[in-house]
Amino acid sequence: MPTQEKIDKVAELKEVLNSATCLISTNYSKMTGNMAVQLRNKLREQEIKFVVVKNRLAYIAADEIGKPEIKEITKGPSGIVVSSGDPVNAAKAVHDFIESENTTVSITGGILDGKILTPEEVVSLAKLPGRNELIAQLLGQLQNPAVGFVRVINAPITGLVTVLQRRIESLEQNSA
Repeated sequence: MPTQEKIDKVAELKEVLNSATCLISTNYSKMTGNMAVQLRNKLREQEIKFVVVKNRLAYIAADEIGKPEIKEITKGPSGIVVSSGDPVNAAKAVHDFIESENTTVSITGGILDGKILTPEEVVSLAKLPGRNELIAQLLGQLQNPAVGFVRVINAPITGLVTVLQRRIESLEQNSA
């Protein structure tokens, strides 16, 4: 017979996992409490959650919300990074934390739009530019032809103005 605490925990997990657009599973064995706090703080800045789960409860929650792929990425001591925003930001935050802290935490997999990601794919996702960076790059690319066109159109006028200015300067020098 399940305890009320476990029932509440499964309900909480269902709510968190169901609202996620991206899940990244980590093996947090040998992670100190201080490191866990640092990771949570870093993720919280970007409105990303880090949830330590008991696999059995995670499996029950996954079955109840119809996301059995969660069971495939939670093996061993699992901490799940849950993001409802830009998945690249979540992958970057976890990957950067692992790299900068030189920790024993490892990425064991991920889920993005119902597709299971390998640890290598999660790292590749982390190396992509974020949504805002991609938008800025796209706008720059769209703006370049327009800027070039304006320069080509302005070139004859600019040249004419320069020639007239030089002529005025030479006339002023000759009259002085």
